[in-house]
Amino acid sequence: MSTEDTEEADEEIRYFVRIGQTDLDGTKSVERALTEMSGIGRRAARVIADVADVDRQATIGALDDDVIEQIVEAVEDFDTHVPDWLTNRQKDFYTGESAHLTGSDVALTRDEDINRMRMIRSYRGVRHERGQKVRGQRTKSTGRTEGTIGVNVEEIREEQAEEEAGE
Repeated sequence: MSTEDTEEADEEIRYFVRIGQTDLDGTKSVERALTEMSGIGRRAARVIADVADVDRQATIGALDDDVIEQIVEAVEDFDTHVPDWLTNRQKDFYTGESAHLTGSDVALTRDEDINRMRMIRSYRGVRHERGQKVRGQRTKSTGRTEGTIGVNVEEIREEQAEEEAGE
């Protein structure tokens, strides 16, 4: 490939591809670019590319609009194409259904779950309120948030400088 051919190929690439509420890097492959979305990992990206019938190694910025629309539909309907154990929201507390959340929905739902645990005063909710470890980790010697008590090198240097200046 000559330099002219690569320049022409670069001109055809869209550097940002918008899927959902996320801008994806158009210079990356489909599989790699989809993993930038919150809620989509490598395995989910592979399934989405297969469902959309797109080459996983193709550059996402070089794809046509209709192919990108297929990818968008595959992302939105991900939970209908996979078993429940592959979704990231199994047995929702309120609906009891499984769903796959992407984008900002992941963070919003997580915050709602934490607030619900705080309101019902569950053990995990209380740990979240106190800012302590939630998942059973050791807390005797790690996770301390108070300031460290150690040697303040700057203060020692200032004292030495004052002593030298006083002599």
